[in-house]
Amino acid sequence: MLCAAIDHRPKPKAAQKMPSISTNSTIAYYDRQYNARASVQDPLAYLARYTQESQAAFALSGAVRNQRYSPRATDVLDIYLPSTQAGTAQAAPVFIFIHGGYWKALGKDDSAFMAPALTQEGAIVVVPDYDLAPSVTLDHIVDQMRQAYAWVVRNIAIYGGDARNICVCGSSAGGHLVGMLLAKDWQQDYDLPAQAVPRSALTLSGLFDLQPLLTTHINDWMQLDDAAAIRNSPRFLLPDAGTHAQSQLRVSCGEFESHEFKRQSRDYLAAWQARCLPGQWVEAPATNHFDLPLQLADPQSAIHQTALQLMGLDQSSSSMRAA
Repeated sequence: MLCAAIDHRPKPKAAQKMPSISTNSTIAYYDRQYNARASVQDPLAYLARYTQESQAAFALSGAVRNQRYSPRATDVLDIYLPSTQAGTAQAAPVFIFIHGGYWKALGKDDSAFMAPALTQEGAIVVVPDYDLAPSVTLDHIVDQMRQAYAWVVRNIAIYGGDARNICVCGSSAGGHLVGMLLAKDWQQDYDLPAQAVPRSALTLSGLFDLQPLLTTHINDWMQLDDAAAIRNSPRFLLPDAGTHAQSQLRVSCGEFESHEFKRQSRDYLAAWQARCLPGQWVEAPATNHFDLPLQLADPQSAIHQTALQLMGLDQSSSSMRAA
């Protein structure tokens, strides 16, 4: 693929692609497009499923809960270990899942529903907690997730994990935070080598350019200004092949998502590929914003299979290792 030298800096708002309608209508358009809860009949039922289906993870024999990843009391994560590593001394791949909730809802206790299925396949699953808006800023939340990632890189070998094979995954706001882990030039601030980047990433209905959110109801609790939106937009912080040439990106969005959610994901993937970085789209038929992440727990789904492939745990990879 021929990779062009593209300027990924944010463009002035006048140059942004927006609906050709009046200012008030534009604001209303974006407010509708990013209102994820309005896109399904009963969003609370899905959130209840997250919580209920996460209960099985807590009972796993390999559950290590409330591990501190920084000196802050609220900076904790849960680790779910595979019951067996198939009789091999090979270190296990690591799957970090970052929950969504528009940075103001949910937590790790609602977000372990994929752990039983993925640990059964041989992965270590890590689910970090982060503080929620409006009590903290988005800068604070991004810092927390980078602290959590750095802790995993330094410590996961103690639990039998492979710090060189980390897949980061997130849904909605969690997809945004995955993008911030893929962003360029932050590792040195956390005493990590520049090459300590995720081997792979899977984003589900992520948000990568926060500028359209500035006039929506989401900003009632996020309180972002132009500068905060830009510095926290993964779309404008893309890495290059010097550090991320081997970082495989998979991007997905629910079939029944709004146009803007789909555009965000497709634009981010296109920009990633334009920098000669490896990435692909993953189709998720008959899914919406809320049931898409639940597919991580369904061994028959494309999303689950993609996660296994990224970690080298799919059948083809297993056959190659056995040979």
